[in-house]
Amino acid sequence: MRDAKAQLSRLIEAALAGERVVIRRGREPVVELVPIVRERFEFGVLPEVGPGPDFLEPMSEEELGGWEGRR
Repeated sequence: MRDAKAQLSRLIEAALAGERVVIRRGREPVVELVPIVRERFEFGVLPEVGPGPDFLEPMSEEELGGWEGRR
């Protein structure tokens, strides 16, 4: 454990390079250093759905009747 404290930067670099880094307390393994995998965000992964509704456009009489409770 004491050695790990002194060499933490080197151990982190080793883990980032893909090495398996296990820190032991005595003979017992207690911690494994693993890199955090960050997936790259890509634009355009959603399918195109076309234009959305025009909320400023007046409702038809049928739609308005549904909102007012008359059918």
